[in-house]
Amino acid sequence: MTFENIQELIAKDEHRCLELKKTTGELQDGMHSACAFLNTDGGWLIFGVAPTSLKILGQQVKDNTQREIAQALASLYPAVEVRPEYIDVPGRPGDQLIVMHFDGWKWGQMPYTYRGCPYYKNESTTQIMPQEMYEERLRAAKPEKFAWERQAADGISLADLDEKRIQGAVRLGVERGRMPATAETESLESLLNKWNLMRDGKVLNGAVALFGKNLSGYTQMSLRLARFRGTDKNEFVDSGRADGNFFDLLDAGMSFLFKHLSQSGKIVGFQKEEQLEIPAEALREALTNALCHRQLEKYNLTPSIAVYDDRLEIENPGRLPFDLTPETIKQAHASYPYNPLIAEVLFKSSFLENWGSGVGRMVDACHEQGVPEPEYEVSGGFVRIVFKRNNSGMAQTDPNLIQSDPEVVQSDPELVQAVYDLINENPSISRAALAKALGTSERQVRKAIDALRDKKIRRKGGASGEWEIIG
Repeated sequence: MTFENIQELIAKDEHRCLELKKTTGELQDGMHSACAFLNTDGGWLIFGVAPTSLKILGQQVKDNTQREIAQALASLYPAVEVRPEYIDVPGRPGDQLIVMHFDGWKWGQMPYTYRGCPYYKNESTTQIMPQEMYEERLRAAKPEKFAWERQAADGISLADLDEKRIQGAVRLGVERGRMPATAETESLESLLNKWNLMRDGKVLNGAVALFGKNLSGYTQMSLRLARFRGTDKNEFVDSGRADGNFFDLLDAGMSFLFKHLSQSGKIVGFQKEEQLEIPAEALREALTNALCHRQLEKYNLTPSIAVYDDRLEIENPGRLPFDLTPETIKQAHASYPYNPLIAEVLFKSSFLENWGSGVGRMVDACHEQGVPEPEYEVSGGFVRIVFKRNNSGMAQTDPNLIQSDPEVVQSDPELVQAVYDLINENPSISRAALAKALGTSERQVRKAIDALRDKKIRRKGGASGEWEIIG
């Protein structure tokens, strides 16, 4: 670093990555900024420049000055290796600039503190780091110590987990090529160990959230459900609460949405296809994200679904990653799941995608169907995703759309019978496997299943369970 480099650096005044101090008399304030640089995007700390006039003054640097700087740097935790540079000021004999550069924070690092207090940069301002941000970074840096999903589940054993749910997740993972075929023959303990959901023979909270049967002590494992009349919460049409593991809540939530959202039939060639007013793919992605990425350690808070005349809201206890906002979350971004162990199992079983692509897929599904894309809101410790509804409850942008009537939009009777026969032979068969075996689409299989549901077949154990023949 040269004097000319300093002149160029300070030419544009202080900013998010540049802090100027007149002398080391402001050393403590300077160290607050140094800590903030370490916790944000990095930056330069320079002593010997007047912040207001940007006049380069320098200062006398004595042995005592260097000791004070070394002691101040030693008060940063974790320890950092920073070598201050001392640069002579032309025309001011004996005066020097003191220049230090601090690297920025990367995901997975410990948050930095100065004398026990964490700081970060909010635009160009140095502020004390919010407790929630500090705790999230601790969880990312030392998940084995701080993450809720990695804590041992008190009083829970393998017998308290739903074996069919686990087997169903494995089966889907194998079918989609995300797990090896050998996973279907592994013991539950072996699977949970591979998924890091057991430690030293003990079941972890993450396993309970995904597969638990005995959830009486897990008050956060609930989903609030409500259909309101109008556009506010003054009058209920329907309300309830579902309790259970991730898969139970996903099934209950999607059933509630299908119950209270309009459906239509769309003419495609010589066939009619059913369509939900808001794409089911987008709703499923939104609900999966809400259940997966919520702050499960907040045992007194639960996610919810609220359906109004003009909108649908899915919310969960939590917050967006600190580098994302409701305005930027629809842009391409990295994936930093709040509960990475749970997210990894859901990825392997095909319930979740990687690489932060879920929001983009929701937006694409809405665009494809001609309905407004979802909007994000963050308030009161909750993340809320909002889907707009047409006043009639159904988007009418396509002249081929007709309101559905169970007697009008029907499946091919031959296909219905073929689906029934295959389910009768293999109650655990998935929709994807049915479509492949019959040479048709999953949408057509779903129509056939809907024609059979509660008349000849019913589902046991939800999406990852199996079918039961009842007629």
